[in-house]
Amino acid sequence: MNVLIIGSGAREHAMAWAAARNDAVQQVYVAPGNGGTALMGGKVQNVALKATALDELLEFAVLKAVDLTIAGSEQPLELGIVDLFRSAQKKIIGPSQAAAQLETSKVFAKDFMSRYGIPTAGYHVFREFQTASLYLASLDESRYPQVIKASGLCAGKGVIVASDGMEAFRATRAMFEDRVFGDAADEVVIEDFLEGEEASVFVLTDGEKYRMFYSAQDHKRIGEGDTGKNTGGMGAYAPAPLVTSGVMKKIEEQIVVPALEGMAADGTPYTGFLYVGVMIDKGEPSVVEFNARMGDPETQVVLPLLKDDFIDALQASLQGTLDLVPFEMLEQCATTVVIASKGYPDLYETGREITIDSELFDMRDVLLFHAGTEIEKGTLRTSGGRVFSVTALGKTLMDSIELAYRAVDHISFEGACFRRDIGAKAL
Repeated sequence: MNVLIIGSGAREHAMAWAAARNDAVQQVYVAPGNGGTALMGGKVQNVALKATALDELLEFAVLKAVDLTIAGSEQPLELGIVDLFRSAQKKIIGPSQAAAQLETSKVFAKDFMSRYGIPTAGYHVFREFQTASLYLASLDESRYPQVIKASGLCAGKGVIVASDGMEAFRATRAMFEDRVFGDAADEVVIEDFLEGEEASVFVLTDGEKYRMFYSAQDHKRIGEGDTGKNTGGMGAYAPAPLVTSGVMKKIEEQIVVPALEGMAADGTPYTGFLYVGVMIDKGEPSVVEFNARMGDPETQVVLPLLKDDFIDALQASLQGTLDLVPFEMLEQCATTVVIASKGYPDLYETGREITIDSELFDMRDVLLFHAGTEIEKGTLRTSGGRVFSVTALGKTLMDSIELAYRAVDHISFEGACFRRDIGAKAL
């Protein structure tokens, strides 16, 4: 069978790695892919098509007799790639454009959770600066922090936690009047701050039946000690000790099942991957956000911990046999450390030559997933803010952390930066 994976990050590299391990898979196409997927060779091949070029992607899938397509990133889901492929009778993993609104519109998601009694923070929706500022002015300082969210997609950066009224006012003005997030902030959600610790749970579903990966925790802030600006994620580990079996049961019963049943009841059955970002306070989960795809960098830890075959599970989700397919996790831990370009998540330079010591490729239980890399005239160079996800597996979380950082030491380029405390909060 032939598989097409859409995206260019470390998440898609991890998916390509998993897909290539299936003996029935003859070819794995990655569009557009990155330097890492280009170097995989064998079954894996990059395709010079943007993730948002939907018509061209469908044409390619037909031409190459692609049997299974995986929409890795959120942009093609927002544009309706699943609807397009289904209309052409091409099998694809992901939610419809309407169902993907659980991620692509925070207003949609909050209203949905409110209707179906799914635990989440209290909120208000605004469509202009004046009414938002009047609301903020009405709040007592004891109500802070407040969380200001652009409703649309902002690559994980459209959320500001305002510690006081002035900060909330500035953030809201930046969204509505300065248009720092463009059309994504045509609607803005202002919600109460949730106390607790955040974790991520990942679900594969056919709209009714579902299977769950390990939970994970990522590190969103650029600086050690969870300081500085939000990023797409600077590292992750799995499973998350915070998500005990009891907490996971509550997440299933109070969030996952009501969400799937609610989407079906609304006439938009949810299929594919569902990422549930939860805040856990005293063992009680509340939804911070839904995403309509696997997370990055969390995929780089939960996918290597899947004991059974990834592609077999995806096919089962399309065939109505998801409850029958093997879906066990390894009894190990995994940590991934993101190496980024200096200046990320703000302005950063690209084109830096990358050196990887050959010893890294001989390290057992280490996986190197590329993100912002490209091959230019035979030389591997940086091409993005997040450049690598260095993943390591171990018997314990500490084992995986130590191994990941030993592997990181084998990679160098000018301006390389990474956090040195990934996983530390779980020890």
